Amino acid sequence: MKLYSYFRSSAAYRVRIALNLKNLPYEYMPVHLLRAGGEQLTADYRKLSPDAIVPTLVDGDDVVLQQSLAIIEYLEETHPNPPLLPAAAADRAYVRAIALQIACEIHPLDNLRVLRYLVREMGVSEEAKNGWYRHWIENGFASLEARLSADPRTGTFVFGDTATLADVCLVPQVFNALRFKIDIAPYPTLQRLYEHASGLDAFARAASGAQPDAE
Repeated sequence: MKLYSYFRSSAAYRVRIALNLKNLPYEYMPVHLLRAGGEQLTADYRKLSPDAIVPTLVDGDDVVLQQSLAIIEYLEETHPNPPLLPAAAADRAYVRAIALQIACEIHPLDNLRVLRYLVREMGVSEEAKNGWYRHWIENGFASLEARLSADPRTGTFVFGDTATLADVCLVPQVFNALRFKIDIAPYPTLQRLYEHASGLDAFARAASGAQPDAE
């Protein structure tokens, strides 16, 4: 397998965690989203990813996948052990809901393309851009904190005491919030879950700073 990745990409970070949790070897293919105007915009990369996004997973000669959650679901189906989703249907739906809240409600508003557009096309100041970022992170984290702090299924991980798809999404999002100097003290459950998971080998090896293209 080959993973086209950028060390700071939250979406690529998710896939790296999943690959590590499943003990799947892969070749890291760096795609720098800022260098030379963005390597994801080159004609060669667009042949793999017409949307010019990372990650892209290539598995063998005929499987080329984008979208981190679709990639992780593919890994779950093709390499089911260890599982990243619980056994019961209702619990699987719960874990997916947490993952989707992060990947679809929080992350898209704060990703690189959106922040660039705010500055370059709409002319917002750096201060206003950072305010936008803080608003949507804090709004989303408050909701997640309320949900996870009250749910008896929350354990050392989002769901019990085993890492799931929800943790795979949570850790990169909290990491990015800290990178942008968001105070996560108001979200003690998220902070606890992040600190526990990110200290584990599969998560630590997937971290931004551990990647070969890290700067």
